[in-house]
Amino acid sequence: MSQLPTSAGERLTRIALIGAPNCGKTSLFNAMTGANQRVGNYSGVTVERKIGMAQTPQGETLRITDLPGTYSLRARSPDEAVTRDIVLGTRVDAEPIDLLLVVVDATHMRPGLRLSQELRHCGLPLLVVVNMIDIARHRGIDIDLERLSAELDLPVVASTAVRRAGMQALWGKLDAMIGSGLPDRQTAVWTEPTAADLRAALREADRIIDHSVTTPERHRSLSERIDAALLNPLAGPLILLLIMFAMFQAVFAGAAPLMDGISALIEGVAAAVSALLPEGLLRGLIVDGVIAGVGSVVVFLPQILILFAFILILEDLGYMARAAFLMDRIMGHAGLHGRAFIPLLSSFACAIPGIMSARVIDDEKDRLTTILIAPLMTCSARIPVYTLLIGAFVPARSIGPGINLQGLVMFGLFAAGVVSALLVALVGHLLFRRHEIAAPLMLDLPDYKVPQLRGVVLGLWQRARAFLRRAGTIIFTASIVVWVLSTFPYPPEGAAEPAINYSFAAMIGHLLHPALAPLGFTWEICVALVPGMAAREVAVAGLSTVYAVSGGEGALASALAAQWSLATGVSLIVWYIFAPQCLSTLAVIRRETGSARWMWVSIGYMFGLAYAASFIAYHAVAALTG
Repeated sequence: MSQLPTSAGERLTRIALIGAPNCGKTSLFNAMTGANQRVGNYSGVTVERKIGMAQTPQGETLRITDLPGTYSLRARSPDEAVTRDIVLGTRVDAEPIDLLLVVVDATHMRPGLRLSQELRHCGLPLLVVVNMIDIARHRGIDIDLERLSAELDLPVVASTAVRRAGMQALWGKLDAMIGSGLPDRQTAVWTEPTAADLRAALREADRIIDHSVTTPERHRSLSERIDAALLNPLAGPLILLLIMFAMFQAVFAGAAPLMDGISALIEGVAAAVSALLPEGLLRGLIVDGVIAGVGSVVVFLPQILILFAFILILEDLGYMARAAFLMDRIMGHAGLHGRAFIPLLSSFACAIPGIMSARVIDDEKDRLTTILIAPLMTCSARIPVYTLLIGAFVPARSIGPGINLQGLVMFGLFAAGVVSALLVALVGHLLFRRHEIAAPLMLDLPDYKVPQLRGVVLGLWQRARAFLRRAGTIIFTASIVVWVLSTFPYPPEGAAEPAINYSFAAMIGHLLHPALAPLGFTWEICVALVPGMAAREVAVAGLSTVYAVSGGEGALASALAAQWSLATGVSLIVWYIFAPQCLSTLAVIRRETGSARWMWVSIGYMFGLAYAASFIAYHAVAALTG
């Protein structure tokens, strides 16, 4: 037995889930661990590390690791290298594994069965989980689990992780295996397979399938019939565009009531604190610093959750892989590999996971290009800035059935981020790789599945918690710093101008103003841009504090509309399309590229683009509006 005793005398068994991409491995991880999981990174790389705890019906305690998906232990990307090293027990920052759960897609067993043959040489006990068995049965595919187990000479159970079906059989098998004692880890005899080895393994997988799986007469599946429309060369891109358009309309229309409620709550808290505390520094710090600063960002939580809900549902549905397929041709024209779509799409949420996702790209130059353009995609941190400025300068009116003007502008800003990223990639390709031919996109299209409410809710909870943690740390700290800079020193006796004009913030703003005045920026904007380098949404908190507005998003938008020209508002919006990334993103670029040089290249080209685009936008709008 290799399992560890816990401090309470219980036995702890360390399990890792491994499988090919889209086999339902993460759904099984969620079904086994529920909300009892945490997410981090492996040291030295930014590969996501998901670990959860679970307990079997017979009381066995499990620590479960969800390994990055892979088709083979032949590591061709950093995340696959992490999987290989953990399985082989060579990664020093990961604890040893006692048991491997090999997750196999019941509707497409060949990759999983081939992988299981490699894993037999790793010296670990294996349990094969045939997942998505409900879809296979619905298609008339009959899998003889006993025969499959005999052919593999491995224990086999079936499950439908997204519906938490088959979990009793899995728990029972785990209890039986652990209860009877898992064998100690043997010396790994795995060696990197050659092309001939891979072909032989595929033939063996086909033989096992022939002996244990009965398939019905071939008919077009529901997924194939749906794909006939969604992947149509003409209709497919149009449908993708409509889905993206609907998503951004919903971000504005659906979030408004919740945002109003949060704004009212923040105003109520500010009023209660103002009534409770006497006028002075403490009340100013809490009301004008903390509540106005943090509250002005927290109010955008509903919009961020709606955006993530769309992404999670489309991912669960199986549409994201189709979107990558549809975008491959467009991205190919820009010199990007089709696999770059997933990292760029992830960057809509945050550039950091998007840059991390670029590890799936084998070619180093393609990967570097994707990393450098990922920050141009409109991340969730830009949403508070966009929403504030759109609310201030774009009328909230309908321009057609179900079409809101503000939502349309938001859609345009997201589209501008995509177009600018593709143009930068195209320029890089023409300058440095014009004679190279991009590798073709190889992609497994999973079957469509009905999204599960539990998984979506869990994903939203994780993102809401991350956003609120960010609001409670970075934004909280930045708000206090901006308030201190805006409050001290006090104005001199008999001062006629507003107190902030005598503060450190005003000194910083006036120092930066000459450089940014050609863009139409006021010195107050210059003040807000500085803490915005920590996180883009902090700029909203900075503006709220500088203008001493504590009445929520609507009040701040009204204040900006009254004090800024339209040209200044448009110029700041354009600035944030290209705005240099936050400090966390810069740090990740440095780590992922292994060089500070590319971090500085990223800073330089994004500052240059932001400055040039804002300059042109400001003067063009100023000329048009007189």
